[in-house]
Amino acid sequence: MKDTSHISSITALRDWIAGHREQMLADLGDYVRRETPSTDKALLDAGLAWVEASLLAPLGAAERVARVEGGEHGDARVFDYPGRSGAAPVLALCHYDTVWPAGTLAELPFAVDGDRVTGPGVFDMKAGLVQLVWALRALDAAELPRPPVRLVLNGDEELGSPASRPVIESAARGARAALVFEASQAGAVKTARKGVGIFRVEARGVQAHAGLDPEGGVSAVDELARVVLALHALADLAAGTSVNVGIIGGGTARNVIAGHAHAEVDVRVSSAAEAARVDAALAALRPADPRAAITVTGGWNRPVMERGEGTAALFATAAEVAAGMGVTLEECSVGGASDGNFVAALGVPVLDGLGAVGDGAHARHEHISIAGMLERAALTAGLLTALAEVDTADTADTPSM
Repeated sequence: MKDTSHISSITALRDWIAGHREQMLADLGDYVRRETPSTDKALLDAGLAWVEASLLAPLGAAERVARVEGGEHGDARVFDYPGRSGAAPVLALCHYDTVWPAGTLAELPFAVDGDRVTGPGVFDMKAGLVQLVWALRALDAAELPRPPVRLVLNGDEELGSPASRPVIESAARGARAALVFEASQAGAVKTARKGVGIFRVEARGVQAHAGLDPEGGVSAVDELARVVLALHALADLAAGTSVNVGIIGGGTARNVIAGHAHAEVDVRVSSAAEAARVDAALAALRPADPRAAITVTGGWNRPVMERGEGTAALFATAAEVAAGMGVTLEECSVGGASDGNFVAALGVPVLDGLGAVGDGAHARHEHISIAGMLERAALTAGLLTALAEVDTADTADTPSM
């Protein structure tokens, strides 16, 4: 008979968390009021120091803390918290940087209006970390079993995690599952994400006077225009592949045949096969005029996060816990990427979008629901205690890229 003991405990967890609503809001307010722009090292350092000293302090001392310098980017921290079961650790991913520049708080202050909370970074993704902390505190208060938790905090996610990627990948090895506290998609968790490619295409031609020597020149702009059409033709929306040439530039003057032109390209794919197809097409780009040259640089910023069997099983466990709360948990696939993509590519089951319920990521109407915050904290607590009881070791996903 299936063990549903975690279902019977979820009501008590939910009630305990609801009873600490004001403390959770206070933590969230303190956190949001500490601006942490991805590009401001001093503010990132101050924000991380506050998280360590204040927000994480009630969890007690971690068994191990790894501190990794981020150079010009935000530093990373890895905290290993002991569990009350012999299970392998569950990886929890949270980034503390935001897209909002310093000074945004003066224009968009932290504010509570009924169930709605606003402020820079509240949805993406400061509420997610607050929810995780209070979920762990609820489990401690109830003395319920939970697996060891390996919490990774990084301060460069909004930049593509250039410094923290190896930290995340190292922390993921040996984890039984990964929970990512990025914001939800209208309340749905994310079980698949597209891979992201960032490429630069450069065309080199032969510069000449457009009026005096039109045949002696080779227009790099003309070559780039052909490439742009070829790139957009690579899109296959039915297969989940989009291609966007978002920036172009080149030439020096109106009456000079352009000797150089460039394009910045964003590619999103839903499968490793599509990524390989795009790679092959980029490698096959050739100029129309043999005197010109086409070069492509860049690569895949994040691999595809495909919905494998392990992730499907992880979602099923979360949906069962949610049902015990009287909530129907939905899942979705999204075009955006997260640090969960790196982990999924290593074969670790990933459940993403466990963070805030709200809207407006990277937008001025960014907001969360307080009721959603309480519900998600309870869901996280219930899921962790369920993972202490259910062995998912044999349900690892196959690396996607």
